[in-house]
Amino acid sequence: MRRWPVWAAVGVAIGLALGFAIGWWLWPAKYTNTPPSVLRQDYYDDYLLMTAAAYEVEGNLKQAQERLIALAPKKPVVSVIELAERLVKTGGDPEEIARLARLAQAMGTTTSTLAPYLEGPP
Repeated sequence: MRRWPVWAAVGVAIGLALGFAIGWWLWPAKYTNTPPSVLRQDYYDDYLLMTAAAYEVEGNLKQAQERLIALAPKKPVVSVIELAERLVKTGGDPEEIARLARLAQAMGTTTSTLAPYLEGPP
């Protein structure tokens, strides 16, 4: 009569073990063709920073814009400016801020907050 709690605990343990085994090894979730716009915020920021760094190395504005459109289709330059200004406020790396400012300027936009980062080497 008092064995049911033991059997219930065993059942829960077996259920959890089967659930993890099925979800992680037999049929794990596979993400394919996932757009960059669904990235978590820290990865979203990293994507912007990598795009700015790639633009600085390659000098290919069209490709940088295509990368940014994949991230923010409506106004890609807004994402660049928002991240740069957030980095300014939080004391981010001046070199990263300068890269973002140069990319925004190449796309035809800048702000008074970012102007000092365009005046010379970071």
